[in-house]
Amino acid sequence: MSERNTLDVDDAGTRSGQDAVDAKEKRAKTLEMAIGREVRSLRKQHDMTVTELANLAGLSSGMLSKIENGLTSPSLSTLRALAGALNVSLTALFRKFEERRDATFVRAGGGLNIQRRGTRAGHLYQLLGHSVGKKVTMEPYLITLTDKSEVFPSFIHSGTEFIYLLEGRLDYHHGGLSYAMAPGDSLYFDGDVAHGPEKLIETPIRYVCVIVYAQDEE
Repeated sequence: MSERNTLDVDDAGTRSGQDAVDAKEKRAKTLEMAIGREVRSLRKQHDMTVTELANLAGLSSGMLSKIENGLTSPSLSTLRALAGALNVSLTALFRKFEERRDATFVRAGGGLNIQRRGTRAGHLYQLLGHSVGKKVTMEPYLITLTDKSEVFPSFIHSGTEFIYLLEGRLDYHHGGLSYAMAPGDSLYFDGDVAHGPEKLIETPIRYVCVIVYAQDEE
């Protein structure tokens, strides 16, 4: 192996090791912030000042302030003291950190094609994300209409809907009214009233559609 290749491998190993260290430090920082937010929330629920909680836990007000702001990593004994002063279990302080936080990243053109009622009328639906295990479900779509698409002003579903026009022009129907929409226009409405594209004026038409409804409304 040449000296250059050896250096490349060493550099790669160094970068990999540094990435691991950075990830570990980032996770630790996130944990400190989560603990701090939970301590502050519990303190306020007990209607205590920083000084009052600090005294009960045997800490200085300055140290408690650092903990609440995620500026220090408290020891196990300190966490136990805080949990005792707040009358909660030790694990309760980690609750926010352990809660699952979902995120969906979709690159341009990478939405999942979905079959919905408008599909038969030539409406292309690309799902951009979907909430799981929540009391409220949100479904964001990128919808595309072409000169071959049919109008369909009679969609009815539970929940509320928000649309934001990106490209093209159309008349959008909702509850007996018609809205002339151009790029940049938006419309927010109840979904349990007949609605949908009424007239395609300038194609192609692309708009973001977000539907939100409670799980028990499915």
